[in-house]
Amino acid sequence: MASLFSTPHISTPLTPKFTSSPRTWTLFFIHTNPFHFKTCQTQNKNKGLTLLPTNAIYAPSSSSSSPTKTEKTELDNDPISVLNERIRREFSKREVLRPVMDSDEADKYIQMVRAQQQRGLHKLKGHKEGKDGGGSFSYKVDPYTLVSGDYVVHKKVGIGRFVGIKIDVPKNSSEPTEYVFIEYADGMAKLPVTQASKMLYRYSLPNENKRPKTLSKLNDTSAWEKRKIKGKVAIQRMVVDLMELYLHRLKQKRPPYPKIPAMAEFAAQFPYEPTPDQKQAFIDVERDLTERETPMDRLICGDVGFGKTEVALRAIHCVVSTKKQVMVLAPTIVLAKQHYDVISERFSAYPDVKVGLLSRFQTRAEKEGHLDMIKSGGLDIIVGTHALLGNRVVYNNLGLLVVDEEQRFGVNQKEKIASFKTSVDVLTLSATPIPRTLYLALTGFRDASLITTPPPERVPIKTQLSSFSKDQVISAIKFELDRGGQVFYVLPRIKGLGEIMEFLKESFPDVEVAIAHGKQYSRQLEETMEKFALGEIKILICTNIVESGLDIQNANTIIIQDVQQFGLAQLYQLRGRVGRADKEAFAYLFYSDRSLLSDQALERLAALEECRDLGQGFRLAERDMGIRGFGTIFGEQQTGDVGNVGIDLFFEMLFESLSKVEDHRVVSVPYHSVQVDININAHLPSDYINYLENPMEIINEAERVAEKDIWSLMQFTESFRRQYGKEPRSMEILLKKLYVRRMAADIGVTRIYSSGKIVFMKTNINKKVFKMMTESMASDIHRNSLVLEGDQMKAELLLELPKEQLLNWIFQCLAELHASLPALIKY
Repeated sequence: MASLFSTPHISTPLTPKFTSSPRTWTLFFIHTNPFHFKTCQTQNKNKGLTLLPTNAIYAPSSSSSSPTKTEKTELDNDPISVLNERIRREFSKREVLRPVMDSDEADKYIQMVRAQQQRGLHKLKGHKEGKDGGGSFSYKVDPYTLVSGDYVVHKKVGIGRFVGIKIDVPKNSSEPTEYVFIEYADGMAKLPVTQASKMLYRYSLPNENKRPKTLSKLNDTSAWEKRKIKGKVAIQRMVVDLMELYLHRLKQKRPPYPKIPAMAEFAAQFPYEPTPDQKQAFIDVERDLTERETPMDRLICGDVGFGKTEVALRAIHCVVSTKKQVMVLAPTIVLAKQHYDVISERFSAYPDVKVGLLSRFQTRAEKEGHLDMIKSGGLDIIVGTHALLGNRVVYNNLGLLVVDEEQRFGVNQKEKIASFKTSVDVLTLSATPIPRTLYLALTGFRDASLITTPPPERVPIKTQLSSFSKDQVISAIKFELDRGGQVFYVLPRIKGLGEIMEFLKESFPDVEVAIAHGKQYSRQLEETMEKFALGEIKILICTNIVESGLDIQNANTIIIQDVQQFGLAQLYQLRGRVGRADKEAFAYLFYSDRSLLSDQALERLAALEECRDLGQGFRLAERDMGIRGFGTIFGEQQTGDVGNVGIDLFFEMLFESLSKVEDHRVVSVPYHSVQVDININAHLPSDYINYLENPMEIINEAERVAEKDIWSLMQFTESFRRQYGKEPRSMEILLKKLYVRRMAADIGVTRIYSSGKIVFMKTNINKKVFKMMTESMASDIHRNSLVLEGDQMKAELLLELPKEQLLNWIFQCLAELHASLPALIKY
């Protein structure tokens, strides 16, 4: 630890010990610089020495540097330790550090984010921009769509329970008016429908519990205001995190891919006429690859069979043409095998392009051979499941990652996928994007192309939802077999497949029936799938292993049993296994007992019934987001902040925050430009000076790290305390002065001084930043005392404080203001 406190000019190690000759260091501050030291060699009785009383513990023991129990208690309650702990928590959560930008670059970037967000909203929501071109988006609820008992949020009052709409005649009028009645904790509210439609949101939570903890009070909206502020601060933090992640990607550079004639030749091999949405997706991806210098991160959202794979194939061709590798990642071996077959066939005319499949179907020797080829560059396109994300897979020159059905991967796998996005182009394909993906697309931090136009030959799948009936199952299967088709029979678990097998064998003794699930031996599963694809097997009893990718043109009936056990996106994907040709397709969804279904399950089924038409996977994903929430945006983030206001108001506040992103920008100032005019004299005890051995070098080092950033100052302080124990009060004053200047510089404060009982802080903070900072302060005392007047923050204290207490007050106040920085744009 000693080296942390020494400079390159000092060779003497910092060993805590007393020397035989006592010395005194007198420390005093002047307005321009807090660190000017005057040394006096003491003689005889140390004339003129002033020592401040201290309760610190610094034991000159060479046997152990660990803090004593008393020291630990002191440090736990110490204001500096509390601040250090907060800083450590913040840094540990951050995936990327704040990028360094100059002011002009920051202005340009912020405008780019705004434009990106508006494009995202406009494209994905079909939103008509306002006259000013800024646009807005509303999640407000139509009162006529509410059902008695629904929970709603009034923007100014809070959470209540919808009772109904009734006609009444208002005072001073003879015209009857429709009123919305809402029950709150302390009474009933009555407001005109026209007013309600502008202020009401549906209250929903990102989990199965749809009930709010409490209803708001009509006569006391302070609690609601606090909840709303908490949600607002959480949103601001999300916006900053998203911006930094997005900026980190923008900072990455790669040369654009060349436009070559071979791209048009490859596209001409597509046997169908592309739909308008497909054409736009082709254009979007080609521009990303050939006109941009930053890696692509595009979502292609479209129903099953709408042509997402063709978009991916053209991107793959563009990348492999430059001798770069492509990874195609699929959630199941069934889907990976299908991608491998499609890609191999499409690139069969290109003998120089080598395609490989990495799967558990391979022998150990085959796997090792493929791994060597990937590493050496012998394989150009590598298809596989999550095994491709393993540490043993080393790519020679990876240029593109294609991810199919991202929602099927686990948290760790998604994090690994995210790590690729900083260095390679990424194309994500999905019919029903996970809420997190949808969220990023809606906020404009991820490019997206939406394919909603079905191919001309596709017809909607007829969907029937009912309680389980053997007679209905037999009738549905008989109809499909009679017209020469095949049938999927899907269950949520492996247990029960055998029982269904016996039932169907008994009902259709002359029909070939087989079972498929993920626990089967590789060869057995592969053979079963091949036979079903060839039409030899007429009924396939399976788990959701066939959820994505299995394209069987002749299979146009799917039966899903215990439908309540599946997620909404899963059901949508399973239903998409049929109707891949021009023949009318049928989906039969069976539940065991409607009375046993949870509210969430009923809501999922209702959403699926509503989204019967083709091209509604995106809309369904939105519904899924409303039912189960948008998931973790970064790491294991809790959904409590969403619960404070409900998802709908939360998202509207998010979009509002994004549209005004530049209003919440804080501009830091250089550390040396900060003046702290608090004339406080601090004198280190002589025995402590001897104990430190080289106090001047320690002080100089502290000054250097404080100049760097708050994180470095925190690390220095913690290391210093680990080595020397809790400092005396005079040393604590010195450290606090450093922290005050550092925090002031971070938030844009250039001068701090006092006059009587008023504290002044000269600052560049604007009114909106000041409002955000003070709203997020935990202490009512600091929040209520602060006002912003022109270029100064001013706080009037109850009485004029002694200098040491005044420094403590300023330290605590700045610490609370500084805590709001993660919610602000800071460049």
